[in-house]
Amino acid sequence: MTPPSNPQQPLAGLSVVDLTSVVMGPFATQILGDLGADVTVIETPQGDANRHMGPGPAPDISGVALNLLRNKRSIVLDIRTDEGYSILQAMVASADVFVTNLRPGSRERARITYDDLRAVNPQLVYCAAVGHRPDSPEADTAAYDDIVQASTGFVDVNRRAGLPPVLAPVLVADKVSGMAIAQAVTAALLHRERTGEGSESILAMDDIMRGFLLAEHGAAAIAEPPQGPSGYPRLMSAERAPLPTTDGLVTILAYERHHFEGLIRIGVRLEVLVEERFMSRLGRLEHIDELYREYRRIANGFTTQEFLAACRREGVPAHEVVTLDDVVAALPLVDHPDLGPYRVTPPVVPTNNPAAPPRRHAPHLGENAKEVLSELGYSTDDIERLMSAGVVGRYGHTP
Repeated sequence: MTPPSNPQQPLAGLSVVDLTSVVMGPFATQILGDLGADVTVIETPQGDANRHMGPGPAPDISGVALNLLRNKRSIVLDIRTDEGYSILQAMVASADVFVTNLRPGSRERARITYDDLRAVNPQLVYCAAVGHRPDSPEADTAAYDDIVQASTGFVDVNRRAGLPPVLAPVLVADKVSGMAIAQAVTAALLHRERTGEGSESILAMDDIMRGFLLAEHGAAAIAEPPQGPSGYPRLMSAERAPLPTTDGLVTILAYERHHFEGLIRIGVRLEVLVEERFMSRLGRLEHIDELYREYRRIANGFTTQEFLAACRREGVPAHEVVTLDDVVAALPLVDHPDLGPYRVTPPVVPTNNPAAPPRRHAPHLGENAKEVLSELGYSTDDIERLMSAGVVGRYGHTP
């Protein structure tokens, strides 16, 4: 069966073997699938963890998995067996990309290192994402989103900003790292297009997240000798928060001088406009706590809609605080062929038609095994034998 594709998508016609789990790797391959790649996920009989991250319309498809697994096919495969490993090799031999987030020791034991797999496909684009860089003493230790938030400064940023030293209530490390994986893969595909060469990329979550966090929070400490502390002052202000109006919450960003001046005019505090300490960007940054308190006082004299209208007149960036439920409710609905309607999250990279429904809806566990094996040249009898032996999972079988 020829997989559905849109030839206008940038990765149409390219195939990806996905041996990843949870969120980081699956988010990366969701991006590749959204860009047109044919992604095949290799799963265990229990299925990937994201299939069970909360309730969903089926026991093997959570609400999370409905979007993380879109534009993918699923095969349950025991690569510890010789026949299972041979199937993996056959899949890799005909693939363009292989992505995994197994730790270094696990990759070696599973015989899926770059050296192992380039033996069957010298032009393979190989990407392994790990928690810690290979030369680190922690190279083979487990790293999850919470661990990486703690190890790369995210928790301490909260503390420095006057907040409790808490973890962000979003899988920021997993998803930022997933985007980095997708970027590394597309760059490697471009390199292969230019040179004909396959390549290996090893991405460490802690490196990715340090680079992400320190883009602004390295701040004055980046220079040597340091010109001041780490932490970008505006973001470290304990006063930085949504502003209460008389009937809700709004957020503003007075980034440029004309934004600051517009807010002050809204609050009819024209005497503030002539204070020398607020005339430069650095001056406003130095006195950001005081300015945030002033902005809060101003917003508190208006309803939300009155304040937003005033901000529009003055050219001040502002938005009411929208609830998570409202954000979800605004997503478009599509119909899964088995499970009924569900909401589609937007692609995080540009696609030719971001409003188009997925080419493939999230598959059930092992749903596409026969299709994948048939494409590799296995006969119906061979497939039945492999399923009976437990080398390949049977769709609908509960372990």
